[in-house]
Amino acid sequence: MKLKNIISKLRNRHFLSLFGNGAMAVLGMVLAGILFRSMHSDDLGYWFFFQSIFVLLDTFRSGFLQVALIKFYTGAEKVKADAVLGSVWYLGIIITGILVILNILAVPLLNFTDSTGVIITIQWFGITFLCSLPSNIASWVLQAEQRFDKLLILRVINQGLFIVMVLLMVIFHNLTLDKILIINAVCMLVVSIFCLFKGWTHLDTFKKRTKESISELFHFGKYSVGTTISSNLLRSSDTFIIMIVLGTAGPAAVAMYNIPMRLMEIIEIPLRSFLATGMPSMSEAFNKNNKKEVVNIMQKYGGLLTIALIPICLIAILLADLAIGILGGGKYVGTEAVTVYRIFMSFAMFFPIDRFLGVTLDIIHQPRINFYKVLVMLATNIAFDFLGLYLFDGILGVAIATFFTFLSGVLFGYFWLKKYLDFRLLSFFTVGFNEIKQLYSQLLYKNKAA
Repeated sequence: MKLKNIISKLRNRHFLSLFGNGAMAVLGMVLAGILFRSMHSDDLGYWFFFQSIFVLLDTFRSGFLQVALIKFYTGAEKVKADAVLGSVWYLGIIITGILVILNILAVPLLNFTDSTGVIITIQWFGITFLCSLPSNIASWVLQAEQRFDKLLILRVINQGLFIVMVLLMVIFHNLTLDKILIINAVCMLVVSIFCLFKGWTHLDTFKKRTKESISELFHFGKYSVGTTISSNLLRSSDTFIIMIVLGTAGPAAVAMYNIPMRLMEIIEIPLRSFLATGMPSMSEAFNKNNKKEVVNIMQKYGGLLTIALIPICLIAILLADLAIGILGGGKYVGTEAVTVYRIFMSFAMFFPIDRFLGVTLDIIHQPRINFYKVLVMLATNIAFDFLGLYLFDGILGVAIATFFTFLSGVLFGYFWLKKYLDFRLLSFFTVGFNEIKQLYSQLLYKNKAA
């Protein structure tokens, strides 16, 4: 009986979201460890470059539709919900078609460039982008419905299949840059077919789309897409700038810089989980005109996570060499990758505050302000990246620039959100600490009762 109760409690949306993100992070690190040990550093750098380009362009589609779907689908009546999903499919197909056509038009450029990064992007972007559409829509719908159990299955199949196919190539000593690009496209196609077969994409709602829903999604999305693309540029601009400024040393430097970036999943795992469960709750509270509850949810989730991450970040700083060695292999121990990781983790515990400030701006119908917030962060990051590379002549300067980027985002977000909601920045810490104490008291009480 106790086992059933434990299983029942673990099936709640918070645990499933956290477990799902945690499982994906572990699988992602396993994959990264395999690639760092099995591929030449230059080929690995080009793979990360392709991934950065693909995610950036894919962000145009997800940025336009994902947040809008969650906002207008969550809690809506069935007729409205079906119209929203059908309209998402309609806009998704149009966006995909436009970018695939642009990719085809770029094919003649292959005759005028010898850049490996540009060549593989033109060759593989279109087909990979097309294959990923159904699985992307399925993941957005499952998040909006808070079906994190099914979302976990989708993610495990996607990442697990990729790892298995990569391992087969490693076993047969046949893992090359071209092979991993083929594997990537095939895995996305298989997962998309699976989602269509299971009915998770709700493709049947396509015929239920309405002009009103399409217009509503479009006008909201035109700001959220700018925010999402800028956010992605914020993450990938480091890769682009390192590749450009460091010249022939760029691909290897990108590979080294990606080791601490991958290890930042320690922060991203709980952060994505809290955002996934917090966004629908905040949206529902705002739709009921309960601004006080919006603030409460924002500070409860953001503050609790900030306080909880402090000891994790301290441990990560102390064990940085070990973490870099486990993920990247012995050749990266004692390199700049270790110092970069320590720099990241020295202020990473405050990331939840920045992220929740931005998400809350979207929730309260201010995507334009959130877009400006990310633009400020992007401009700060680019400026300090170039300055850092000039002063330090290496990836350490890029890592240091991240602190100023984060600081600009928090200050800008707080200044504008304060105009619409009544709260204090320090309340993140007081509310978060109180939540930790309350959870500890509840756990202590249950242990005594048992």
